[in-house]
Amino acid sequence: MIQISMPAAFRSTFGKGASRQLRMKEFTPAVVYSGGSAAMALQFETAVLYKSLLEVHGRNVIVTLKIDGDDKAERHALVKEVQKDPVNDQVVHVDFLEIALDNPAVFAVPLKFVGTAKGVDLGGELHLLKNKVQLKGCPVDIPDNVEVDIQDLARGDSLSFGDMKLPPKVEMLDDAKAVCVSVF
Repeated sequence: MIQISMPAAFRSTFGKGASRQLRMKEFTPAVVYSGGSAAMALQFETAVLYKSLLEVHGRNVIVTLKIDGDDKAERHALVKEVQKDPVNDQVVHVDFLEIALDNPAVFAVPLKFVGTAKGVDLGGELHLLKNKVQLKGCPVDIPDNVEVDIQDLARGDSLSFGDMKLPPKVEMLDDAKAVCVSVF
């Protein structure tokens, strides 16, 4: 899984008006939710946050938060939600979910289909039935995507989740018999 690092600072002002003033000063408000403890209100420099979010758009990524004045040197989190302004598409608020790198979690990992199926070259049609797979494992063991080689698929053939090669220490939660791609 991809890992990025972002600097942050605690924020002491809350509410709609305070968040607007923060955005006018080129900062974006954010919240880090943790399993058993209270949520932390943070602020990020808008330019740094925006650049980091562009790199990881739509992907599972471990964000290492380096928070000024925090008792922990680093906190690891996942991007839970990014709120954007509907008019100008600017990032308005970000929610993070704190994780432990050694605790297993469930992730939806995209499938990457590699090659061109033989059946498609002979006039068949490729049907993608699933584009993600549910995997369970420690965040550092989860791949960015799962490659599925479809070159050997002839007309009438299909591949199921059980045909995929997964890294060690990672468990698939989807039904191994479920079909993810077929050629007709």
